[in-house]
Amino acid sequence: MKRKIVIYVFLAALMLAATPAIAQEEHGYKKFNVVESFCDNGFQWFREAQLLAAGNKEKSNAMTIGWGSVGTLWQRPALTVYVAEKRYTKEFMDNSEYFTVMSFDVENSKVLNYMGSKSGRDGDKAQALGLHTAYTANGTPYYIEATMVIECKTMYAAPFDPDGFKSDIPKNMYSRFPAGIHSMYIGEVVNAWKK
Repeated sequence: MKRKIVIYVFLAALMLAATPAIAQEEHGYKKFNVVESFCDNGFQWFREAQLLAAGNKEKSNAMTIGWGSVGTLWQRPALTVYVAEKRYTKEFMDNSEYFTVMSFDVENSKVLNYMGSKSGRDGDKAQALGLHTAYTANGTPYYIEATMVIECKTMYAAPFDPDGFKSDIPKNMYSRFPAGIHSMYIGEVVNAWKK
């Protein structure tokens, strides 16, 4: 009897461990290792625009981002994103342990255009676009229409300090940028999936 209980507990643990991968596979994703298989040019990837999402199952928001970086920090695969002070997504980034960055096919460029020009304060942008929100095992939101989803756990977050601007590039940028100073969020890549 004791042996049967141990076997059932072991099988239940295996099923729970497999659930995140299975949930992603239901939407056509395959898990991949970013260190070994991220093939995009890091200098171009964010210039092509990506979608950033944060929040939880009760409430979340996403926005288009064109600034960021991929690389290694503190011996971890890391992804850095920037969110301006007045953006609605900032409060979700500040209150969430995880965030996702998503890529979309060229055919879905309307998603990136809309998410970058409308505010979630005015309504549910995902619903307006007909996107289907799903959640990772960590509860991080993503859209099943994305072609690639990278999930990050925030390791560091802080706003830029204007006293640290050493060139006219950031000084000029923020002198005419109504959304306010950006905050930097450095996330450890904990999961990645692509179709």
